[in-house]
Amino acid sequence: MPSDAMTTLILVGAASAHAAELRAAGFAIAAAGDEADAVLVFAATREELTALADKPVAAVGGDIALVVLSALADDALEARLLRAGVEAIVTQAEGPQALARAIRHAVERKRLECAARTAYATDLSTGLPHQAQLLEHMAQLLALRDREPVPMGLIALRLEGLGEAEARLGAVAAQLLRRKVAVRLRGGLRASDVVASLGGDGFAVLLGRLENKGDGERVVAKLTRSLHQPLVVGGEACSVRVCAGLAVYPDHGRDARSLLQRALAQAGWVVSDGGQRQVGPGAHGATRAANDP
Repeated sequence: MPSDAMTTLILVGAASAHAAELRAAGFAIAAAGDEADAVLVFAATREELTALADKPVAAVGGDIALVVLSALADDALEARLLRAGVEAIVTQAEGPQALARAIRHAVERKRLECAARTAYATDLSTGLPHQAQLLEHMAQLLALRDREPVPMGLIALRLEGLGEAEARLGAVAAQLLRRKVAVRLRGGLRASDVVASLGGDGFAVLLGRLENKGDGERVVAKLTRSLHQPLVVGGEACSVRVCAGLAVYPDHGRDARSLLQRALAQAGWVVSDGGQRQVGPGAHGATRAANDP
């Protein structure tokens, strides 16, 4: 949220009694369901505080700060609320200025938390989401598939040649080469498809919707043809070789991790609970480069 933007609040239940003083303090009041920076909940009794502590805060919204205005102070319950994800707790006795300050601090705390989460979920060398973020996004899509059983595809790409480029041109050039690979992949896909980094020499492509049987294989062929074209880094042409694996929902799995493991294995990784490791050419009998004749 920009520093000069007005903070928008949703007031739940009896918290609406504080609407006038919050508007006077510079806040905008939104209706339930609208976009907002924070939600203010009033708890009049110990039972209401306990109920809030037992309720998953994620239901409020991952990017929205939750502030509790309490009629009483209870250190133990307040600690439980903070552990549950509440950003700030204020008692009525502290007054309207303390409430306004706590809301602003809560919104800033949530903003920093979201920024940190985004940074953690991003491969900094390419700007792409990394594997954990990919799995989370897949899980969300798969939850929707319970109501709309449309096929989706996951492509794992293992690139060979990045290490050679790094040995010849240096680590900075190798990072630039990975960014160029990411841009080329992104340019060959629909806006709704997702490109993710698997770290090192690995990438993944999530095709959120497959309209026809065989679409996944056609995208694999298109992407590998694209990556066969040399990429210029530091004035030098760099070539990469591609091994690809494809997993299709629901034929090859019905959960995110199973689909990813299948695609990785097809692309030439040995997958275990500790992650994946690359195998050498020919070590995985079922694996062949997607661009091999």
